[in-house]
Amino acid sequence: MKLKINHKKIRKARELARMITRPVQEYIEEHTTISIERASLRLCGSSGATTNGEPIPNTITRDLSDKASKGLVKYYINALIQKKLNPDSLNQLIKDGFKLSSLPLVDFKQIQDKANQLVDTFASKIQGHNEYRRNKIDQYKNNENDPLLYVIVATGNVYEDVKQARAAAIEGSDIIAVIRSTVQSLLDYVPEGPTTEGFGGTYATQANFKIMREALDDVGKKENKYIRLVNYASGLCMPEIAVMGALERLDMMLSDSMYGVLFRDINMYRTFVDQHFSRMLHAYAEIVINTGEDNYLTTSNAYDKIHTVLASQFINERFALNSGMPRHLIGLGHAFEIDPSLKNGFLYELAHAQLVRDIFPEHPLKYMPPTKYMTGDIFKGYVMNSLFNFVGKLSSQKILLLGMLTEGIHTPFLQDRYLAIENAKYIINNICDLNDELVIKENGIIQKRANEVLDNTLAFLEKVSSLSLFNSIEEGLFAEIKRKKTHGKGFKGVLKKDVDYFNPFEQHMKKILNMD
Repeated sequence: MKLKINHKKIRKARELARMITRPVQEYIEEHTTISIERASLRLCGSSGATTNGEPIPNTITRDLSDKASKGLVKYYINALIQKKLNPDSLNQLIKDGFKLSSLPLVDFKQIQDKANQLVDTFASKIQGHNEYRRNKIDQYKNNENDPLLYVIVATGNVYEDVKQARAAAIEGSDIIAVIRSTVQSLLDYVPEGPTTEGFGGTYATQANFKIMREALDDVGKKENKYIRLVNYASGLCMPEIAVMGALERLDMMLSDSMYGVLFRDINMYRTFVDQHFSRMLHAYAEIVINTGEDNYLTTSNAYDKIHTVLASQFINERFALNSGMPRHLIGLGHAFEIDPSLKNGFLYELAHAQLVRDIFPEHPLKYMPPTKYMTGDIFKGYVMNSLFNFVGKLSSQKILLLGMLTEGIHTPFLQDRYLAIENAKYIINNICDLNDELVIKENGIIQKRANEVLDNTLAFLEKVSSLSLFNSIEEGLFAEIKRKKTHGKGFKGVLKKDVDYFNPFEQHMKKILNMD
């Protein structure tokens, strides 16, 4: 079941996306951020917190705030050399009050040699994770031709999340996403250690990642499948969370070039620079990203503005490719969000889903369930989720985030998740080969709608290209939300790199990802 689409128009859209992202990419290459510097310190081994709860990477950046544009890794390595310590011992020294700024720099050759050792340690760990993941997926060979069933847990308590995640995995889910606590994206630090409190979700910490990873590996062995773990590399600590995800072998991370700008009012310059570094880490650690275009339809009408979703997918794809990501790791997002009262809405949803699938055949697309029009009517909600599952399977989406009966009412109960999984499994099994049995009518509603959306997307990308991406965001072209260039959270944390800027981890990843 394929659409007849004009491939010249698709090539034109990709060329426009390249033009749109080029000046942004030039800015990215010239800048770092305070969060990238903290992330790079974590790659060196900087971890832990002071007695007042301040993470050691934050303590270091506060001490060396005037040196961040040079790259803070060199100062951490300098201390390792002069104090003859390993990272754990140096972290304890900093916790006790030692300041890296108190030491003059040794010869750069010594710093470079030590940096190479730290990079080798990091590379060995990540390569081990990648090999383990590939081997397990190859060993179990689960759901090779079916969508991966993605469910969320969000109790606020990581130990309770583990219980719910285990239950979901046993029932049949392939992917567990731990929703982050509300407002964590606005914190300019990462909490330390396991957490048992959180509003609307559980804090993303390295300790929590480790606890959930071990739990899913354990249940996966019993169920003979590899359970994928997801969290959110977004917000003011996007690069640090990307580091933690890589170190603890997460498999997917939400990573969008504009979500934080539009929906969390994080400064656009900060976000674009942070997402580039973060996505390099994702590519290096073979982590699938999930972009967030589905969120546009929570503020915009899905029928009228679906072309903005497709346009953003082209832009997100280009940014990801600029970060060294292969297409099989770029999970572009979209959603089933048309007003259910619209006549032939199902046909339009199918047109949209099939259009994205045909344009991005190599991408593990992530399809999001209805949320905007969910009400307290759980029976109607169940039907809407069933239609979503039907379109998802029929149009060969790779990742299905399952809708819950009580969406928008409260955190789902275990039985809500059970019914969601059973619904998806029933539909996927019963229409298993339907895609091969159908053709799309040449001049029918689905085909015409797909061509209309593609034409609108090209016109929209032309407008963004003429304005520039920064100006387009200021004017509210995406999700009908306006953000000022120099406003928003985190702008002061964007720094122009000095001529002697040094970041050996960035250099290494660029080399391995063929970005030099």
